Amino acid sequence: MKTTEITAKSFFCCFFTFTFLCGLCGCSAMEYLRPGNLSYDDAGLSATYDQTIINKSMTLDVLPRIQASKNELLSQSESVVASLGQDKNGYKTWFNMVAFHEYSLTAIRKYFFVVDEKVRARPGQSLRFDCQMALAKDLPGRDRTAENTRQIAILRRVLDNLRKDIGELGENIDAPGRVNGTLDVCKMLIQQVLDTILLKLEDSPGLATKLSDPAGVEFDHLSFDKGKIRMVVENDIATVKIRLGAIARTFERVKEYPEQN
Repeated sequence: MKTTEITAKSFFCCFFTFTFLCGLCGCSAMEYLRPGNLSYDDAGLSATYDQTIINKSMTLDVLPRIQASKNELLSQSESVVASLGQDKNGYKTWFNMVAFHEYSLTAIRKYFFVVDEKVRARPGQSLRFDCQMALAKDLPGRDRTAENTRQIAILRRVLDNLRKDIGELGENIDAPGRVNGTLDVCKMLIQQVLDTILLKLEDSPGLATKLSDPAGVEFDHLSFDKGKIRMVVENDIATVKIRLGAIARTFERVKEYPEQN
C-alpha cells in the first residue's frame, strides 16, 4: 500500500506536540536529566547502541549498560528496554532502545535517536536516527524480488518494528508514564521522517537501490530542510542511518556502524 502523503499541517501539529512535551518535561519531572555540557557528537549518548551487538548481546549484557546512567529515565517491558534523556535546557532529547528475542534473549533490534533544537557547532536544528535489526524470515529474499522492492520492504519493517517496540513499552503499566509519553512523541517524529523517505522511494523506486551508497539518498523535509539516509543489509542484519538538518552535511564523515564482532 502506498505511503500516505504527509501534509504540512499534520507535521507541524506533531512537531508542536513534541516541542511542548519537551518543554513540559524540561520544567518539571525530567528537569534532573542533566548530563552536563555534552557536545552533540558526544559518543556517551549512544553508548548503549554502539556497544550492543545484534544476535549476540544478551539481556545480561545490555541491562547493566542501559541502567548505568543516572541522568536518564528507564522504561522496560518483557522484551524491550529503553532509556530517555534530555539536556538541562530542554533543547536536546534522546533515547536508546533495545528489543530482545522472546526465547534466546539476544538483542534483535536496537535504536538510537536524538533531536537537537539548537546545535552549538552549526546553526539550526538537527535529528539523528540509527537502527539495526535482524531480518525476519518473512521478508522477501534477493532471489524472489527486485532489489528496490526488497529495500523498501525492509525500511517499512523498520518503521513497523519501531511502532511495535515503543507500543510495547506503553502497554507496561509499571513503566514511568512520562517516559512513555515522550517516547511516543519521538516515535511520531521518526515515523514522519520514514514516511517521507518511503514516499520518495515509492515515487522513484530506482533510488532504493542507492540506499547502500556511502553518500546515501538525499530527501527534503518540512522542518529540518535536507536529510540523508543510508541502509546497508549484511549477514541478515539491516543497518539504517538517518541525519537531518544541521548534521546532514556531515553525513559521510560521521562514524557509521558498530562492528558486528
